Amino acid sequence: MTEAISPAPPQDGVLRRVSDVLVARPALLLMLLLTPPLLWIGVVYLGALFALLAQSFFSIDEFSGTIVYQPTLATYAELLAPANLDIIVRTLVIALVVTALAALVAFPIAYYAARYARGKVKALFYLAVMMPLWSSYLVKVYAWKLLLAKEGAVTWLVQAAGLTKALDLWLAAPLIGGPSLSVSYTGMVLTFLYLWTPFMILPLQASLERVPTTLIEASDDLGAAPRQTFRHVILPLAAPGLIAGSIFTFSLTLGDYIVPQIVGPSSLILGQAVYAQQGTAGNVPLAAAFCVAPIAIMLVFLAVARRTGALDAL
Repeated sequence: MTEAISPAPPQDGVLRRVSDVLVARPALLLMLLLTPPLLWIGVVYLGALFALLAQSFFSIDEFSGTIVYQPTLATYAELLAPANLDIIVRTLVIALVVTALAALVAFPIAYYAARYARGKVKALFYLAVMMPLWSSYLVKVYAWKLLLAKEGAVTWLVQAAGLTKALDLWLAAPLIGGPSLSVSYTGMVLTFLYLWTPFMILPLQASLERVPTTLIEASDDLGAAPRQTFRHVILPLAAPGLIAGSIFTFSLTLGDYIVPQIVGPSSLILGQAVYAQQGTAGNVPLAAAFCVAPIAIMLVFLAVARRTGALDAL
């Protein structure tokens, strides 16, 4: 006597039909997979950003301190005031200096890792580059404040090397100097440089690994000097990684406000201005207008990078 075969549960049949539909229509499957993250980005991230930027078209009543919800460009006109324009220019210069120094520091390190490091040495390289990223951001910033303090390790090393006069001359210089390195733009740039250099090294190293060895050897065989090989072969092929790293370091410096709060002089940069206007002063429209400045600067930066053609190779 044969056993009766029980029919499959109806739920299994529904799931199988749904599975068949999704397999037959990959576009529908892709849409279902992308909908949740796109909703998160579109509603939570972009929605909050647009809500903030919409505030920049309002103004603040000078007498009551309340927000006047009438569209106006008066808040943007305030950005052109000398004090506010000085904040924007100062932040832009600092971001450019940090990006340039990060490229100078990162390139030889990335080149060595891409061309010569092998096996355990390469593993140690990745460990050394990534390890600073594992520690707390605030711990690193406060550690650098202690290192750069007047009684800190950097000053002790300078004194041990007999370079005290050189340090005093540097600190006495306008713009870059100050009472000590920990309250100067030099200290701020050094702290930014330490924080963001890994973001320059890794894209550069990945880009340099894609440079064919045969091209470098061909350049040497044709009698090119090392500087000519670097300028005409290595640098153009490494440009995508350099641009990618520059985007990271430039944008991170442009929007940071914690480092200037802890290390550096009392002069404001963009992040501090946004924090101060939104929190202490309660001027949300002006804070929102300040937020537009780094967005506009980054759009110009990306447009320039795109014109170089380096973004096409990323």
